[in-house]
Amino acid sequence: MAELKYEIIETIAVLSESPKGWTKELNLVSWNGRSPKYDLRDWAPNHEKMGKGVTLSEEELAKLKDVLNNHL
Repeated sequence: MAELKYEIIETIAVLSESPKGWTKELNLVSWNGRSPKYDLRDWAPNHEKMGKGVTLSEEELAKLKDVLNNHL
């Protein structure tokens, strides 16, 4: 399996923290040298491990924002 490379360009928000120190974060992340995308996932302390998450383009994030604003 190829090595997964990532760079957190910007931490936008930390939404929650578990008792073990894992945080659910919305970040702008560049995966494998590609253009940064919005990324929502759990991270271990110091970002050495990550959980499964979802990655969204700017357009997808804007649509999600509209849907949530209308729903909530």
